[in-house]
Amino acid sequence: MTRRPVVAAFDATGSSGTFGTPAPSRHARHWPLTLAFAAVATAFTGCVSLAPEYEQPPLPVPQTFPESGTPSNGANTLSAVQVGWKDYFTDPVLQGLIAEALDYNKDLQLAIQRVEEARAMYGIRRADQFPTIGVEADLARARVPAQLSGYGVPVTASQYQVGIGLASWELDFWGRVANLKEAALQNYLATDAARQAVTLTVVEQVANSYLSLRELDERITLTQQTIASRKESYRIFTRRHEVGAISRLDLKQVETLWRQAEALGAQLQQERATRVNALQLLVGKPIDMPHIDVKLDDHAVMRDLPPGLPSDLLTNRPDIVAAEFQLRGANANIGAARAEFFPKITLTGAFGTASTQLSDLFTGPSRAWNFGPSVSLPIFDMGRRESNLEVAKSQRDQAVTSYERAVQSAFRDVADALAAREWLAEQVETLRATEAAQAERARLAQLRYDHGASPFLEVLDAQRDLLAVQQQLVQTRRAYLSSRVSLYAALGGGGFATSAPGVMGSESDTNGATVSPGATHAISPEIAAPGTGTPSAKPAPKASRAPAAAPHTP
Repeated sequence: MTRRPVVAAFDATGSSGTFGTPAPSRHARHWPLTLAFAAVATAFTGCVSLAPEYEQPPLPVPQTFPESGTPSNGANTLSAVQVGWKDYFTDPVLQGLIAEALDYNKDLQLAIQRVEEARAMYGIRRADQFPTIGVEADLARARVPAQLSGYGVPVTASQYQVGIGLASWELDFWGRVANLKEAALQNYLATDAARQAVTLTVVEQVANSYLSLRELDERITLTQQTIASRKESYRIFTRRHEVGAISRLDLKQVETLWRQAEALGAQLQQERATRVNALQLLVGKPIDMPHIDVKLDDHAVMRDLPPGLPSDLLTNRPDIVAAEFQLRGANANIGAARAEFFPKITLTGAFGTASTQLSDLFTGPSRAWNFGPSVSLPIFDMGRRESNLEVAKSQRDQAVTSYERAVQSAFRDVADALAAREWLAEQVETLRATEAAQAERARLAQLRYDHGASPFLEVLDAQRDLLAVQQQLVQTRRAYLSSRVSLYAALGGGGFATSAPGVMGSESDTNGATVSPGATHAISPEIAAPGTGTPSAKPAPKASRAPAAAPHTP
C-alpha cells in the first residue's frame, strides 16, 4: 500500500480542508537529493551474494562403461543426445505412435503444466527485485465539531490528492531477494528438465509397447500357421484311423497337438488386446493397431548407438540435469538464509499533488511528496535464523546426495542396457541355430514315424519342442530390440528440443551463480518483463509444446 503525501493540518480561516495546504515549496530542493540516494542504493542492490560458491560434485562412477562387445564406427558415430527419436526409430508406424504420444500423453501434459507453474513462481520471485509503483487518487471530507476545532465553530474540511507511490521496496544489499530468485529459477529449470525426462520415458514406453505388439503379432502368425498345419494333420490321421492304418492313441495325440496350439493362439490374442489397450493409454487417444504380418527385423526398427562416456550423462540425462539444477537452487537458498542475519533496508515514498480545492489540485504549489527509508534487524528470535540456515544447508546436502544417486542410477541403467544388448544378441544367434536344428529333428522324427521306425510320441515331442523354440526366439529378439530402446533412453536420447540462446550454457545470474549446469535440453520463450507481474504464456493444449523459459535476468 502506498504512503500518501504529507500535508499541513488546517488553513488560517478554518474554511479549507482538514489536511490543509501542501508543504512549502522550499522543500522541493530536497527531492533531487532523495532521488540521488535512491539511485545509489539501487546501484548497490544485489552486489553482494552470501551464497557459497557452487562446486559440481565429483563423478561417483567409473570413467568408462563396461565393455559392450559391440564395435563402434569411431569418429562417424553419434552420441544418443545427437540422434533425434525420428532418426533413431526408423519404423514409420512407431514414429507415428511416438508423435501422437508426445501430443496427447497425459503424463507429459501434466509435466508441462508443472513447468508453467514453476515458470510463474520464478516470475513472482523475479518481480521482488523491482519496486512496486502505483497511482492513487483520494478524496477525503470530514467535519470537526466546534469543541475540537479550536475556532469555536464547526469546521468542514476537504482534501483531494493524486500521486504516484512506491510501496515498501527492499534494497537487496545482501542478495537475499536475488538468491531467492535464483533458487526459483533453478527450480523452474529443474522442472523443465523433469518434463524432458517424462518425454524420454514416454518415448521409451511407446517403443517397448510397440515392440511387444510386434512380438505378439509374429507369435500369433507362427501359432496360426502351426494350428493350420496340425489341423490338416488331424484330418489326415482321422482318415488313416478310419481305415485302421493307425491306432486311436496316435489320433488323440495329433488332436492334442492341434488343441494345444489353438489354446496358445487364444492366449496370445488376449495378451495382444491387453497390450493394445496399454499402448492406447500411453498415446492418450484411440489408435488403430491392425495385425502386422511382417517379421520383426533387427535393423528395420532402430539404428545402432555407441555408449559414449559416463561424463556425457551429466549433460545428456534430463534426470541428472534436473538433480543439478535442484542442487544449484539449494545452494542459492543458503545465501538467502545467511542474508537474514544482516539489516533489512526498505524504501517507501510517494510523489504527487494535494489540495483542499479540486481546482487547485494540479497547480504548482500543490506538489507534495514523502520519502522514508527504514532499517530493521532482529535482535532476538530464539534461534530461528540459525535453524533456518541449518535447514538450508541440510537441504543442500540432500541435493548433493540426490545428484550423486541420479548419476549412479544412470550409470547402472547404461551398464545394464549394454550388458543386455550384448548377451541378448548372443542368445538370438544361439536360438536361431537351435531352431534350425529343432526343425531338422522334427522332420527326421516324422520321417522315422512314416517308415514305422519310431512311435508317434517321438514326433509329438519334436513338434512341441520346435514350436517352443520358435516362440522363444521371437521373444528373445524382441527383448534384444527392447534393450536397444533402453540404451537409447539410458543415454539420454535427444531430439526433443533445441537449446535456447540466453538461457542455457554459461549465462550468469545477478548473484554470480551460473544459470545452467551445461545441459543441452531446451527451454524457450518468455518470462514477464520487470513490473508486469505475471507471465503472459498460457498452458499448452498439446504435450509437445515446450514451456516458456527464463531469459537472462538483469
